Amino acid sequence: MGIACGARFGGRPRADPRGFLKTRERELATKRPVALRLQDWREVVDPANPKIVARQASRCMDCGVAFCHQGCPLGNLIPEWNDLMHRGRERDAIERLHETNNFPEFTGRACPAPCESACVLGINQPAVTIKQIENSIIDQAFANGWVQPQPPSRLTGKTVAVVGSGPAGLAAAQQLTRAGHTVAVYERDEEPGGLLRFGIPDFKLEKELVTRRIEQLRGEGTRFRCGVEIGRDMSWTELRRRFDAVVIATGATIPRELSLPGRELAGIMPAMDYLVASNRVQSGVLETTPFDAAGKHVIVIGGGDTGADCVGTAHRQGAKSVTNLAIGRQPGESRSDAQPWPVHPTLFEVTSSHEEGGERHYLASTVEFVAGEPGIVSGASGSVRALKVAETGFTENGREPIAGTERLLDADLVLIAMGFTGPEQIADAAFSLPVGPRGSFDRKGDYSTELPGVFVAGDAGRGQSLIVWAIAEGRAAAASVDAYLTGDTVLPSPVTAHTRAFA
Repeated sequence: MGIACGARFGGRPRADPRGFLKTRERELATKRPVALRLQDWREVVDPANPKIVARQASRCMDCGVAFCHQGCPLGNLIPEWNDLMHRGRERDAIERLHETNNFPEFTGRACPAPCESACVLGINQPAVTIKQIENSIIDQAFANGWVQPQPPSRLTGKTVAVVGSGPAGLAAAQQLTRAGHTVAVYERDEEPGGLLRFGIPDFKLEKELVTRRIEQLRGEGTRFRCGVEIGRDMSWTELRRRFDAVVIATGATIPRELSLPGRELAGIMPAMDYLVASNRVQSGVLETTPFDAAGKHVIVIGGGDTGADCVGTAHRQGAKSVTNLAIGRQPGESRSDAQPWPVHPTLFEVTSSHEEGGERHYLASTVEFVAGEPGIVSGASGSVRALKVAETGFTENGREPIAGTERLLDADLVLIAMGFTGPEQIADAAFSLPVGPRGSFDRKGDYSTELPGVFVAGDAGRGQSLIVWAIAEGRAAAASVDAYLTGDTVLPSPVTAHTRAFA
């Protein structure tokens, strides 16, 4: 079903011209009470009331220059599906949304919504609740059975290997499969999904949402080869020999380290190791996690999304205390002059995880990991018992701890959530890819590399970024692969490999 002729006026949707005057405030879906949600791992946010969704959609001004299009690397046609939801045309809305976004249920839950930061209404009113409307569209679509496999009408006879099944790999695989190529996705984990399945906790993204998308891809013809690590179970050279094209979408998985005295102590680990183990327990792969926070003093170093996910996970595991440290200043609650509209601003945010308890400290510089001694806090020597932190000072050399401000914080489990430095490197002399200054694989603007038929998409080439950028890159890389294999393409290419967000 397409957009009916009456849905447009002069080539643009007919929005309520007074909607933003009638409804001036954002209305968001309710969250489950903290005491209740800490007892399980279900999604924190309740489904939005359809009447509220329609009312909020009417606030979209259908502005002459829709900056939300530029705020979103996917180029989502936001005013169009806002108008369709306002007028109760949910099935048309999902078709409009799927034109630009393969997986709106992922971006609607795990994207920081730069589209809302760029919303023109946000200049003098609270921005349209774009992310919530997006969630409502896709949830209704699945509930009504409108999301079905779309297998190609013909096959090209060309084969493509996609290495990695995170958002970039899945988007590339779906686009290429629908274009008629035979696509095999190689994933070293036991199930596909990458970061979506193993990195993000269920209370933020329930894994049933990932599974149902994987089943759609399988229904379209995409083949998944899980438990296969390229470079171990099959060489990169052999992979390239077997397939007409290869898409590397392995993500940026090397954690940024904190090399300080005491780092070798037990009880200190990268945040992702902790989250992956917890997610495997929830999926039934592991009976228990080796990094259980129950009864422990937990410190999370890093103030980003991964750090917040660790905070929420520790609460649900029954931590004795949870402390979240950030080295920088606490962001403001409104835009600074240095980040004017439509730039995505750095704002102080109380995530659902921080609502659940614990402490947050800014301008906190970690100085040393302190070992335990027999009979003190966590007992045996060789395990962390405390963290020595100091106040952050700003000098000509950058951020440094201020001498004389040191203090000790009890710590039985320390999680380092300071981001990632790039992808794991490929140890194959015949499949050598140069690495750029950010630690990611070098590639041209069309995602191709110096190896013919080899392309890089997502964080493996961009460096640590957002899910929405990964999906956009997967779609764009698929278009380049299709053109390489057939000489031409009709697949959309929303961004180049060198496109950057508003700055």
